[in-house]
Amino acid sequence: MKRIILFCVLFLFTVFNFSGVGAQETHPEKNNETKLSFETVKIGQLPEGWKVEATHPKGPLATWKVIQDPSAPSGKKVLALTKINHVFGGTFNLCWTNKTQFLNGVIEVKFKANTGRGDQGGGVIWRTQNKDNYYVARYNPLENNFRIYYVKNGARRMLASARIKLPAHKWYEMKIVQSGVNISGYLNDRKLLNVKDKTFRNAGGVGLWTKADAATSFDDFEVESLHSEKAEQKDHD
Repeated sequence: MKRIILFCVLFLFTVFNFSGVGAQETHPEKNNETKLSFETVKIGQLPEGWKVEATHPKGPLATWKVIQDPSAPSGKKVLALTKINHVFGGTFNLCWTNKTQFLNGVIEVKFKANTGRGDQGGGVIWRTQNKDNYYVARYNPLENNFRIYYVKNGARRMLASARIKLPAHKWYEMKIVQSGVNISGYLNDRKLLNVKDKTFRNAGGVGLWTKADAATSFDDFEVESLHSEKAEQKDHD
């Protein structure tokens, strides 16, 4: 009788233990969507929770702020780098937030290259750990190329590049799709870049990026965090 009772206890323990493991493994990742409207931000300020930093700063940080722009794709306000404040060509100007954490999903933004003699244009950063560690995608109308890099401990390495000519002073849309180690880059809904990279495996902040003296405006910044499988589906839509 004691053997029968002991067997039943062990059987029930095993069943509940394995069912608990199975339930834990089937929990889906949470889907979140962030749409940043600059229309609610006062002129001259940054969106709440955003900060200005730089990779390789030499001298004062660049000035980023919300300004009025009649050419804005939506509304009348945009977030722009309006003043460089330094002369170092190796500085990466950042405006970003760690309040929004991104691992897999889709990031979209509209951008307009305004000025810059050494560099022009800009783009987005994601999985940002700090000012020296992140992924970045950018378009440069002076070089006529669209590229994805990682910046690790301040050192930048190119992962993918595509030639495309888009004149400055006009609005374009950039989109990044991240699914696990797979990264795809789009300009105006055209897929131009695809690369696999394992440099940054953890979620991180998101934001905007320009290099050196590139003064650029941004609008309609959207972040959609998805389970990796759903992000992969977005890349094939």
